[in-house]
Amino acid sequence: MQEQASQRHLLKYFATSLFFFLAGSIHGVWQLMPPVRAWLDSIGSPYGGPGHLIDPLAHAHINLIGGLMMFIMGATYYLIPKLTGRPVWSAKLMLTSYWCTVIGVLCFYSTLMIFGAWMGNLLLADSPELQEVNAIYGPFAAISASIMGIGLWMFLANGLISYIKAMREK
Repeated sequence: MQEQASQRHLLKYFATSLFFFLAGSIHGVWQLMPPVRAWLDSIGSPYGGPGHLIDPLAHAHINLIGGLMMFIMGATYYLIPKLTGRPVWSAKLMLTSYWCTVIGVLCFYSTLMIFGAWMGNLLLADSPELQEVNAIYGPFAAISASIMGIGLWMFLANGLISYIKAMREK
């Protein structure tokens, strides 16, 4: 019973994974609706232009990083103590990697969706503002992707250090 309580904090990884998979599946259905698909195709999806920010980039990141990686992170943090007999190296890094990844995924997905729609509409209107908005997009994408990446790298470091320490102690 005590072991179950000590592992309860890992449920947030699985709940988050399910949430992101739900969002990704809704996104996938939405982008296939004929009027949406026609609009996305008219702005360059999936090969270029603003449309590729929505399909495939936003759709892929919400599913693969948000859904799949959050599941893998939770499963890894659950399995490390089971397989090695040793705790995860850093509980603080585990929590920080979770929040950086979640915040990064949400911000990156939002950035792709907002700027994809904004720049797509500017492209269709043949607006000269498109280049200005594109210049604003870059920093938003870089910052949010960096937060997401830092969360993933912290997870990888924590998992690798946990494994190395466990192998040295055998």
